[in-house]
Amino acid sequence: MRIRQIDADATRNVKTRRRRHPFCTLASQMRSLSRALTLLSLVATLGVSAGATRKDSLPSWNDGESKAAIVGFVEAVSTKGSNYVPPAERIAVFDNDGTLWAEQPIYVQLAFALDRVRALSSRHPEWRQEQPFRAVLDGDLENLLAGGEEALTRLVMATHAGMTTDEFAATVLQWIETAKHPLTGRRYIDMVYQPMLELLAYLRANGFKTFIVSGGGIEFMRPWAERVYGVPPEQVIGSSIVTSFEMRNGVPVFVRNPAMNFVDDKAGKPVGINQHIGRRPIAAFGNSDGDLEMLQWTTAGTGARFALIVRHTDARREWAYDRQSSIGRLDHALDEARSKGWTVVDMARDWKVIYP
Repeated sequence: MRIRQIDADATRNVKTRRRRHPFCTLASQMRSLSRALTLLSLVATLGVSAGATRKDSLPSWNDGESKAAIVGFVEAVSTKGSNYVPPAERIAVFDNDGTLWAEQPIYVQLAFALDRVRALSSRHPEWRQEQPFRAVLDGDLENLLAGGEEALTRLVMATHAGMTTDEFAATVLQWIETAKHPLTGRRYIDMVYQPMLELLAYLRANGFKTFIVSGGGIEFMRPWAERVYGVPPEQVIGSSIVTSFEMRNGVPVFVRNPAMNFVDDKAGKPVGINQHIGRRPIAAFGNSDGDLEMLQWTTAGTGARFALIVRHTDARREWAYDRQSSIGRLDHALDEARSKGWTVVDMARDWKVIYP
């Protein structure tokens, strides 16, 4: 009975389909085709998007040895296997000047100090007769730099001390929002390197904690580093001046005093890393001899390690300088990079764009 009933139902269905108008059948087929095309389009779109995400993690980097080395390292330490590194140990440290943003013709923080001298000069008429302040007010940069580290330290102490940390942070933010580079006319915070912003984001997306380790002032960078680089203030390490705790009008404050506390440059960088982080990084990124000890310290550890140097080779879109430069000199670190197989980025060759 069951078989005969199925046969009877099938016969009725066939007869019903034969009686349908051709246009009804065509419309049904068109609807099915439309649904199929929509589904195929969705699948294709998802496939392209997934592929693009994988392919374009570093879209401003040209395909080549540098990009391949970065991706290969990140995949190796974030994938279960012999080179796997737990997320807690995925520490990456970055120099700032010349590595994350432009540093020519003078460091950005020095430009800030020069502007502060000009802004405060009316309160200090004696500066007209004193060096290095006179050189600043006369626009004599050559004479200023000839004074060396001692002259620059005097400028920093005169313009960075004598106020609370909150007052200094507010002064820095007010300046950094509008201050522009004397040659490009762009704001300094717009002269960050787009490929390095992508690299920071790529590392964080793969479980890395990213730190800035700079010779620049720690309290100069902290007010804006998170907005510009995505690096929070507690992950910024830099040079510092002596700071003391005081009560002013019943309010506790930190006061910046005119004396150096710590210089986070050269051999100071691994010391700063040890003091602030307490873990040896597995990846380090720099651009000058001032970063050499940080790169050495990072790569001396066991397991997978990565070191990268940004070499300024693009005189057309940025600047070309290395061994002979007084700003961001790259000499001994370049030799060591070649002998130890560190990755050296050629800006002209490896980067599609420089600035955002």
